[in-house]
Amino acid sequence: MGEAAEYMRDDEEAAAAAASKPHFVLVHGIGGGSWCWYKIRCLMENSGYKVSCIDLRGAGIDPADANSILSFDDYNKPLMDFMSSLPDNHQGVPDLSSFGDVYEVGYGLGSEQPPTSAIVKKQFQRLIIYQMSPREDSTLASMLLRPGPILAILSAKFKEEEEEGTDKVKRVYIKTRHDHVIKPEQQDAMIKRWPPSELHILDSDHSPFFSSPFVLFGLLLKAAAASV
Repeated sequence: MGEAAEYMRDDEEAAAAAASKPHFVLVHGIGGGSWCWYKIRCLMENSGYKVSCIDLRGAGIDPADANSILSFDDYNKPLMDFMSSLPDNHQGVPDLSSFGDVYEVGYGLGSEQPPTSAIVKKQFQRLIIYQMSPREDSTLASMLLRPGPILAILSAKFKEEEEEGTDKVKRVYIKTRHDHVIKPEQQDAMIKRWPPSELHILDSDHSPFFSSPFVLFGLLLKAAAASV
């Protein structure tokens, strides 16, 4: 009986420790999917963290066609639905990762209208997105990448009533020094326009979840600890 009670106490302590840790919600960039995070998810779960990886509309295994997604609210709906389902006292730490003749574009509204979807052509994907990543990861990505709803993403903006609350959420920016998608000078302009609470610089390509998973894992834990 005493041994059983000890096991119960151990289980309760483990559950309490797990509940006190942040819940990481990992969100992919355009064209990607929840599969992008498989290395980071393994590292986090092996360290006792709860992790959720979300497929936005038209990404990963979500069946929607990118050419049919015309608003950012529609594209982002899976994330918003997930966040609204969390308990009120639940702490989530979102990580939002995010175009030429190197792109294939789709014209879901007709050829006379702006493009509705885009994807980097296969022959350029490693050069632009994964140049520092392991070959097997860039090969996996080339098999799984899907066109992203570019028209919806370009329409993204804060509504007037939302702007007042944007500074209430602590932001941490991880600058990718060798990024060929969002170049360092573009990242600097973003940082200047919307300064984060913390800035970290990572010697990686656009996809540190492949090229620098252990360093990225450490930075995400540091960001979560700072937000408590």
